[in-house]
Amino acid sequence: MSTFSIYCQNKTLETSGDIILYTLPAVALGSSLFQKDYKGASDFGKGFALNQLLTFGLKFAIDKERPNMENNNSFPSAHTSTTFQSAAFIQKRYGWKYGIPAYALASYTGFTRIKADKHDIIDVIAGAIIGVGSSFLFTKRYKKTNTQLTFTSNEDRFLIGFNHVF
Repeated sequence: MSTFSIYCQNKTLETSGDIILYTLPAVALGSSLFQKDYKGASDFGKGFALNQLLTFGLKFAIDKERPNMENNNSFPSAHTSTTFQSAAFIQKRYGWKYGIPAYALASYTGFTRIKADKHDIIDVIAGAIIGVGSSFLFTKRYKKTNTQLTFTSNEDRFLIGFNHVF
């Protein structure tokens, strides 16, 4: 395999990880807004803010050189922390049915960062831990309201009803 071919493969991997970096948080937040789950959107926002603060604070405090020697912003992986924060939010808020594919995409993103020579395994693992932890601090399980209060009246009576689906 030629050097050019390997470079193209790594560049494609890196680009796909970049796409997931923006897509996964947009899906996490967008799904909450689409369902009018504003509490979920708020939980996501808090987790996202904490994640970014921790990740970039550590990047500048630790000043670890990247494997490709491009700069000293290697630890932890921001791509990985962001995608894992989004995946953890999806899983904890909406369940494993949606969480498994989200975690698969987040894991793939971490893999792309290693293959692109931007991070080593320690950077990626740290990013994943920070992402999951920051999301789990704020995210609560989504509970759709299954309760309904009704009121009916006529000339000489009225009826108040309370329905709940378990």
